[in-house]
Amino acid sequence: MSQPILIKKRSSSESLEPLTVTSKVDKTLSPLKVIPLGGLHEIGKNTCVFEYQDEIILLDAGLAFPSDGMHGVNIVLPDMTYLRENRHKIKGMIVTHGHEDHIGGISHHLKQIDIPIIYGPRLAMALLQGKLEEAGVADRTKIKTVLPREMVRIGQYFVVEFIRNTHSIADSFTIALHTPVGVVIHTGDFKFDHTPVDGEVYDFAKLAEHGEKGVLCLISDSTNSELPGFTPSERAVYPGLERSIMAAKGRVLITTFASSVHRVNMILEIAQKTNRKVCVVGRSMLNVIAHARNLGYINCPDNVFEPLQSANHLPADKVIILCTGSQGEPMAAMTRIANGEYRQVKIKQGDTVIFSANPIPGNTIAVVNTIDKLMMQGANVIYGRDKGLHVSGHGCQEDQKLMLSLTRPKYFIPVHGEHRMLIRHSETAQSMGIPKDNMVIIDNGDVIELRPDSISKGGKVTAGIQLVDNAGIVQDNVMKQRQQLAEDGIITVAVAINGEGKILARPQIHLNGVVSAVEISLLENLVVKRVESTLVDRWPRFARSFESGQKDVDWTGLQIELESAIQRLVRQELRQSNPSIVVLLQKPEGAEKETSGRRKQRSTARVATATEA
Repeated sequence: MSQPILIKKRSSSESLEPLTVTSKVDKTLSPLKVIPLGGLHEIGKNTCVFEYQDEIILLDAGLAFPSDGMHGVNIVLPDMTYLRENRHKIKGMIVTHGHEDHIGGISHHLKQIDIPIIYGPRLAMALLQGKLEEAGVADRTKIKTVLPREMVRIGQYFVVEFIRNTHSIADSFTIALHTPVGVVIHTGDFKFDHTPVDGEVYDFAKLAEHGEKGVLCLISDSTNSELPGFTPSERAVYPGLERSIMAAKGRVLITTFASSVHRVNMILEIAQKTNRKVCVVGRSMLNVIAHARNLGYINCPDNVFEPLQSANHLPADKVIILCTGSQGEPMAAMTRIANGEYRQVKIKQGDTVIFSANPIPGNTIAVVNTIDKLMMQGANVIYGRDKGLHVSGHGCQEDQKLMLSLTRPKYFIPVHGEHRMLIRHSETAQSMGIPKDNMVIIDNGDVIELRPDSISKGGKVTAGIQLVDNAGIVQDNVMKQRQQLAEDGIITVAVAINGEGKILARPQIHLNGVVSAVEISLLENLVVKRVESTLVDRWPRFARSFESGQKDVDWTGLQIELESAIQRLVRQELRQSNPSIVVLLQKPEGAEKETSGRRKQRSTARVATATEA
């Protein structure tokens, strides 16, 4: 039997000193299972499960944003069925950084499962704490911050080592996971930034140390695997931002990702340099800046900021409005400003609007529409990859090669990207000497089994998506109904019927969102005739008479029968359209009470008969 991992502290006190980890690798060990629930063949909702015997730890739990066809949906989460079924195995969670596609789902999942403890960097944990309190689930877990090179044990089989990396958000980590089968390195989102804004460089030494000792498997970010070269430093954006702001004659409105703390920090530096006041608009932007200032990631005097109401009285060339909405999100500040829906900010001739972000795949149309609306109102909009206003937080091919060179893994799993990105990353790994048989291209729900001498797919677990709106999880049948309403509309038919199955007045018909080649009056007449004929033909099936003279009518069954009959008629007449049909029955007063009483009598009679028997 294998021996568990041994940990020795260099100090008995609660310190930041690293722990020494040793383990014996045995080829007879149980496999380490790697199960992605999100982030594969897609961008977003990054969620990964590591399972060894009867223990599970999670790495990140993110969200994605809905596509155009997901009507009324606010966010998209991975299907957590597997974790609900195995909740008793969960020992804790690791968070790599504070982006929404890595922490945005945690508060929702805690409503379904308990996570004993969550470890992560200071900024991510500060943002997460606020999300948990707002969702009312802060008592479902314990949050603990960690610093670079700190090591923690989770359960019996996992020791987690946090390695400083560089990304588009401050305080980001790569993870070295020490397990009984060997060391697995998960890069998290990364690039190699040699001149980071905060001076915190990637911990090359620690990566190289693991590469020298032996890395069983590298799990690596594939987002920019199609792009050659290195991703530029975040600092490379500074000249473009400064040039654009200094050239502006009036107000400057800037939108970027709220979580891009380094980008925000540079904008604040330039604001001080150009003697402009900064107004922050957008809840998430305000939240991130507040936490970043408290933790020291943003350093600027209080007088740089100005409330929006006061800024309206300042000279236009002394104002920067920093806001959310770089991706054209419907409720974000910049989108609302472009639509003329933001009461306190109206676009004026002479305004300069800067988009310091590139559209995420799927958001291009929304961003372009926002830019068009801003230009129509007279703004000078500066955007595009050639303006030097944005760099990615993800490494390109040369970054990925450097990661492979430093870690020298035996096995390789590309993650975080669409299928073509995973394929391209695997080709890069092959060019670095990793055999094709030593890597796997996986999808959400695949179970990867890692042993000291093998990597293989070991089956599949339930995976998919959960859609969430303001009321909670949107079930599949509800989503289908919404899609049908959006595509074909709805027909409602109000019918008043007496206790004999006779229509008391002409049915009222309403068409909402229905495009018909048939004249509305003709369609209405056809519907009325179909209702009348159905009642004549089918009434005896739903009405039952008793010797006492009372009647029991299955009104629900009758309503369904009428809806089906009208549905068949509409399909026949409209052909290419399939609207939803809703029949509203106006029944005789007391009908429901009478029906309920008759059913209760029949139920009591059946019980009595069964008892006698």
